[in-house]
Amino acid sequence: MLACNRLRGLFALALPFLLLAAAAASAEPLRFSVSEGRVHNEFFRDGPVAAHLVLTSGAEPRLVIAFPAGNSGVVLWLDAPREPLTWRTDADLRPVERADGAGTLRGVSAEIAAAGGPVTVEHAILSNVRVIRDYGYTGETPAEVMTVPEVDGNTVVWQRERLDGAPGYYLSVEVLAGTLAGDKDAIELRPDGDGELRLRVTGLTGDDPLTPIPERELLNAAANPDARLRQILAFLSYEEKLLAGSWRFNTYFGRDTLMSLALLMPALQPHPVEAGLSAVLERLDPAGEVAHEEDIGEYAVLRRLAESGEASAKPIYDYKMIDDDFLLAIVAAEYLLDTPAGRERAAAFLARKTASGETYGAALVRNFEFVVAAASAFARDPDWRHLVALKPGWNVGNWRDSEEGLGGGRYPYDVNGVFVPAALAAIARLHESGLIERHAGTEAAEALANAGTFARTWQRRAPGYFLTELPADAARDEVRRYAERIGVKAARALAALGDGPVRFHAVALDANGEPVPVLNTDEAFALFFLDPPPDAVEGSVTALLRPFPAGLMTDVGPVVANPVYADDALEPGFGRSRYHGTVIWSWQQAVLAAGIARQLARADLTPAACNALLKAQERVESAKARAHAVRGSELWSWAEIDGRYAVAPFGQRAEDVTESNAAQLWSTVHLYSAYDDLARSGEIACASVAGQAMPSR
Repeated sequence: MLACNRLRGLFALALPFLLLAAAAASAEPLRFSVSEGRVHNEFFRDGPVAAHLVLTSGAEPRLVIAFPAGNSGVVLWLDAPREPLTWRTDADLRPVERADGAGTLRGVSAEIAAAGGPVTVEHAILSNVRVIRDYGYTGETPAEVMTVPEVDGNTVVWQRERLDGAPGYYLSVEVLAGTLAGDKDAIELRPDGDGELRLRVTGLTGDDPLTPIPERELLNAAANPDARLRQILAFLSYEEKLLAGSWRFNTYFGRDTLMSLALLMPALQPHPVEAGLSAVLERLDPAGEVAHEEDIGEYAVLRRLAESGEASAKPIYDYKMIDDDFLLAIVAAEYLLDTPAGRERAAAFLARKTASGETYGAALVRNFEFVVAAASAFARDPDWRHLVALKPGWNVGNWRDSEEGLGGGRYPYDVNGVFVPAALAAIARLHESGLIERHAGTEAAEALANAGTFARTWQRRAPGYFLTELPADAARDEVRRYAERIGVKAARALAALGDGPVRFHAVALDANGEPVPVLNTDEAFALFFLDPPPDAVEGSVTALLRPFPAGLMTDVGPVVANPVYADDALEPGFGRSRYHGTVIWSWQQAVLAAGIARQLARADLTPAACNALLKAQERVESAKARAHAVRGSELWSWAEIDGRYAVAPFGQRAEDVTESNAAQLWSTVHLYSAYDDLARSGEIACASVAGQAMPSR
């Protein structure tokens, strides 16, 4: 099958045809660039053509073209042993579309230039992005997708059908300045006499394109004018689904969709909200659980071939996560009850039907029944053994899903301390509103009627199991030793500890019900989704805002985890090169900012809690300003320089375990600032409680 390719006989005509096709493109495509350290990103979308070009410079340069269509992509790993290759950042992507006997291939062509080299082609993959990601983790590629290049003069082409016979993939590299040497077994790209290597690169996919949501239908007047974040949101928003991030996650992720909607809801028009909710509802399993991720395109074909021998691209959904199951009710209630457009459109939205013929209302009720059932044991007997645990056989289940993110814990704090009670409260509100009554049978209605009572028990009892406390002297000793081990200054952190004990909610409980004492940003979820008691608000803010390494806060944002008070054996899994370690995630800054804003609107807090919130708001805004250049990225790390912390791009050091997306859906939530809304409306109730003047923005 690999040798059979409908494009093979057209090789001589391919490039001229492709470039002519580009002339038919529309006049105003979406174009933008993002550069971070050694990585340059070019984004392009025009009608059915959408692509993301990634150019990584260095001794091991790389070229990726990723497509939202089918979460597919083409990639070249290169080697520059004599002189590192440095890509120029002036690539101009042009849309390409061509017919093939099996269908249509779409993608982009670009002239790109670099200095340095020469470079040899080490590896090429044309397939689903999951296949490409897996190679990055394991160094292995399924033999079925390997492609033999064709060399003709100054051009090399990789091309093949998809494994199920559908239109496949195409990648060509034409040397415009420099020379192409070698053959299919050893391809070398050499710069010209001036040291320049200039290429025309074309990448195409045959996977079905997605339908962009028009930019004018994404945001409302509450959104800020940040052009970069607006472009990222537009590139990731489609009728069929909201994409989690590019280049590595150009498809549906349930948690990312729901959390993004929750944070950005006040600034969104109905179209993207309903597209996101629809994508989640379409993928619920029979029990009502939310799908985490999906295997689509050739990755689904590969899995089905391995499992049943069937060459089918029917999607395969992943339900191993437990946090997303409890987010759906929260987001649905916010949209249907708390936004004017949602209230107006609620009945019609709930009456819409999934592909299987079920109403959206009935699908929601199915999820609500699952939530209430999962919460019932603890609600009736609030013992830690009745908390919601990771699924058997899995070490992941919430957003800290890198195997080590929970430090071996089995009962995540965010799920049990926040999401379950918040989901139950949301279900109770929807049940009491009468909106879902016609979609729920008698048995379901009886179950949902318990949600409010269950919510109060969970919020009152569950967080206490995660509470961790260290005496001040012990905390100081831990901070000194940890700072010395990781090579950072500890003076500011030690000064912030004070004389009292250090208290915080552990990231999880282990299998024996013992807290895993890793400091974490999940405290911010409670501020955003719940109204904790005043002393708990003050305690959470204090734990979140202490300077690192005593706490989480750096000059460029809060690290999402800090093992300073945990067993020393856990420290390697939480370093600044780890995906969920002492690194900063953009959306976690946004959660903290939104949580602070929610609490500032309360009039029932103590002056001490309000003062803590107001100081925290200033520190968070300052950190956001210092990390402004990477605000749309997935995450970043840090470097300490003269006692201060600066942004270090994640994934560009040898020790980094993976890399960061330049465009992430839940990083676009900075397009809305709840604090700015409060300041404009004069609703910062905490300012008067704390005896301070109303802040102005």
